[in-house]
Amino acid sequence: MGRIKTTLVKRTAKELLEKSPDSFSSNFEENKKALGNTMPSKPLRNKIAGYITRLKKNTKKIIQEDSTK
Repeated sequence: MGRIKTTLVKRTAKELLEKSPDSFSSNFEENKKALGNTMPSKPLRNKIAGYITRLKKNTKKIIQEDSTK
């Protein structure tokens, strides 16, 4: 079916990126460490870190495509 994420994961990831976009990168392990102990559970932290990674990679890809045009 694909990568279906819950609304909680998407909303939290977007809010975190809006508040501090420089704290996160396109590396999952670094994002996981950046979230640290702020998340209530390990699986939720991993899902949010993964979604943030995906968003950062997609925005990076879009920016690169725009600059080549």
